Amino acid sequence: MTTTFPNDFLWGASTAPHQIEGSNTNSDFWANEGLIPGMERSGDACDSYHRYREDMQLLADAGCNSYRFGIEWARVEPVEGLISKAELAHYRRMIDTAMELGLTPVVTLHHFTNPRWFAEAGGWLADEAIDRFTRYVDAVTSILDGVEWVVTMNEPNMLAMMIAMSRMMTDAASTPSEGTEEEWSSPTVETGGRPRQLPTPDPEIGAIFVRAHHAAREVLRAKTSAKVGWSVANRAFEARPGGEEKLIELQWTWEDLYLEGAAGDDFVGVQSYSTQWVTAEGIEPYPEHPDNTLVGTAYRPDALGMAVRHTFDVTGLPILVTENGIATGDDERRIAYTVGALEGLAAAMDDGVPVHGYLHWSLLDNYEWGHWEPTFGLIAVDRETFVRTPKPSLAWLGAVAQRGTL
Repeated sequence: MTTTFPNDFLWGASTAPHQIEGSNTNSDFWANEGLIPGMERSGDACDSYHRYREDMQLLADAGCNSYRFGIEWARVEPVEGLISKAELAHYRRMIDTAMELGLTPVVTLHHFTNPRWFAEAGGWLADEAIDRFTRYVDAVTSILDGVEWVVTMNEPNMLAMMIAMSRMMTDAASTPSEGTEEEWSSPTVETGGRPRQLPTPDPEIGAIFVRAHHAAREVLRAKTSAKVGWSVANRAFEARPGGEEKLIELQWTWEDLYLEGAAGDDFVGVQSYSTQWVTAEGIEPYPEHPDNTLVGTAYRPDALGMAVRHTFDVTGLPILVTENGIATGDDERRIAYTVGALEGLAAAMDDGVPVHGYLHWSLLDNYEWGHWEPTFGLIAVDRETFVRTPKPSLAWLGAVAQRGTL
């Protein structure tokens, strides 16, 4: 079977600032690194703050035509109200470099991390949170000329979960028996370093993010010509017999609240890695299995097709796959996983789901939110020398992009 994709389809990979840039010392995540048992520090990360051209060049030379990267709020506004013109210029150089190399930039404005001052002032729960975020977005619009795709926030549903998890960690710190080091440090989901039983996102916090997204969208539409959307982590829930009603409940709390919040957007970003079974009692933990990934999730390349179908059913919007990948040290397995994911994506497109691109997670083996062990990258990075070594999967994805077929 030959699967053909549109000629203008975006093919590439994604990264996040904190995970690759290094020395993001003004961020709240940097401040918290090392405080949680078992959590490693990001340190210099992949030093991509200085080596972004090399990273983009490798992606372009492989045959890809798009790169999703982020702007770090903690760098742009290191102190409340103080906008760094030098940092804005840095990120504009990144945009210009991508365009120079033939890579369509997909720019993310918020990828989990916040300025330290923002967190200390109450974070997203403060009354001024949305105004503070909107001020930052307004400043960034000055460098977005020619950028076609802008993601306001990465995975707000997971960010809401992270706030709930932070509360759990605070409680566990005061009552040690409620959480062991193994439970808190075991990387069991896509981004690593999360407890085995993830707390459910608080819909009230989710509602704050929806309002923040809408406020940012208004600014972006007033001052840029970019397509505006946000990305949502899709759990690709499946119901066990008797779990159908619980699935609907959890689907709304984890995903549909945020998908419905995308109403009026130009597109929605789909981020998918694996599936999760739901029983009448709730989400079923991943059982131990030899095929599980390095973050403990099931090997389920079909999750992407499920994710884009569900997203389109809820939103009716054009879709950009902003993350999809696998944590594995076996690159042949990475290619096999991606083949399966793209087959499911193509089948959904054949059924009428409007998908405009596929951006693999991730371009580099990077800092996975507390852990270095999970490797998602198309490119290996030596943590001592920062030497980049492209894996066969990068050349493979570039070849698919050049052919436009599987």
